[in-house]
Amino acid sequence: MKDSIPRDTFREAVHEAIVSRRSIRAFLPKPVDRATLEALLRMAGTAPSGTNIQPWQVHVVSGSARDRLSAALLAAHQSGEPPRREYEYYPVKWRSPYIDRRRATGWGLYSLLGIEKGDREASARQHGRNYELFGAPVALIFTIDKDLEAGSWLDYGMFLQNIMVGARGFGLHTCPQAALANYPRIVKEQLGIGDDKILVCGMAIGYADPDAPINQFQPDRIPLEEFVTWHDDPR
Repeated sequence: MKDSIPRDTFREAVHEAIVSRRSIRAFLPKPVDRATLEALLRMAGTAPSGTNIQPWQVHVVSGSARDRLSAALLAAHQSGEPPRREYEYYPVKWRSPYIDRRRATGWGLYSLLGIEKGDREASARQHGRNYELFGAPVALIFTIDKDLEAGSWLDYGMFLQNIMVGARGFGLHTCPQAALANYPRIVKEQLGIGDDKILVCGMAIGYADPDAPINQFQPDRIPLEEFVTWHDDPR
C-alpha cells in the first residue's frame, strides 16, 4: 500500500471494486483500447502462483477475429452440436445445496427476461447470447498447459479474479464464461491454439449497458454462517 493513500480510502476503493463486480450480460458496442487491456492484464499478472510458475495464457480477441469466433461458436450451438468440454466444470451428479443455488440463479435470471419455465426455445436463444459475447467488443480466451496439475488451476482462479476485480478500476465490466469452452475444437482452430493446451474458459469484457434490465440481476449470496466455522477456543 502506498503511504500517500489514506487507509480508509484504500479500503473503500478495494471494497467497491470487489462488491461491484458482477456478471454483465449486455454490453455497449464501445471499443476497449489496447493500452487499457494491456494495463489490466499486466496488473492481473501479479496474481500469486505456486513457486511463481504463472500458468495463465491469454488470447485477446477483438475486431474481425472476435466476429469470426463468435459466428463459429454460435453456429455450432444453433446446429445442436453437443458441447465437448475438455474437463468437467460442474459436478457430474448434482445435489443440494448446489443444485438449489443453480436453479435459483437460472430462474432468477430468466424471470427478468420473461422466459418461462419449460420454454426451451427461448432458453436456447438466451444461452446463445454467450457465443455472441453478450455484445462485448472483446473476448479473453484462457488456456493452460495440459500437463499442469490442480494447484495450477487454483492459481488460475486468482488470476481470473484479478482481471474481473481490476476491470472495475478502469470502468469496465466482465462476464466469465465457461460456455466458451464448450467447443474447444472451434476455438483452437480459430485462434491457432495447439492440442497441448486445455481451454479453461472465456471472458467477455467491455462497458456495461446501463439500460439493460438483465444487468440488474444479482444472485443471492449465502450468509457468513453458512460457509464459515470459527475455531476460537479460549487459551
